[in-house]
Amino acid sequence: MNLKKAKTICLLGLTMVLAMSLFWSCGYQLRGKASFWPPRMKKIYFPVFKNSSGRFQLDVKLTEKVINELVARTGVIIVSDQDKADGMIDGEVLSFKVDPIVVSEGGSASKYKITIVTSIRFSDLINQTILFYDDNYSYVEEYEVPTGSDFETEETKAIDRAAEKFARQLVIALVEGF
Repeated sequence: MNLKKAKTICLLGLTMVLAMSLFWSCGYQLRGKASFWPPRMKKIYFPVFKNSSGRFQLDVKLTEKVINELVARTGVIIVSDQDKADGMIDGEVLSFKVDPIVVSEGGSASKYKITIVTSIRFSDLINQTILFYDDNYSYVEEYEVPTGSDFETEETKAIDRAAEKFARQLVIALVEGF
């Protein structure tokens, strides 16, 4: 094997190794990596959402789930005094709606859709600026009510799941900027 051929093979091998390392290190890993959460936001004032939906305790469930998700993702401290906070997240549950989406020939529904619409604001209390605002922040969850099951029990379970997913979706929007 001559020297020129050996150099070509070596160069080709090096090029392949470089290309493969770029390929392996170029995974699409956006979620959970980027953060648009301001580093100065250590203490958050988070009052219970206002409830204009008419659905009993939905404001409390959503507030609780969002606080749990926010603390888990950011490590912030929730404070009860607005004057001691760096930021504030406040919101209002504007509407809660349950619609049947699968109805049998007999007229009874077996699958429903929950729609929760809120207004959410995240404010920087130090700089007096609004970091996030959405006056039509929505979440939709579908659930089934199997034959023989109690509608209210299944709806309550679905609301609990929806509150958790709503919280996860909202906190991702706040933390990762989506």
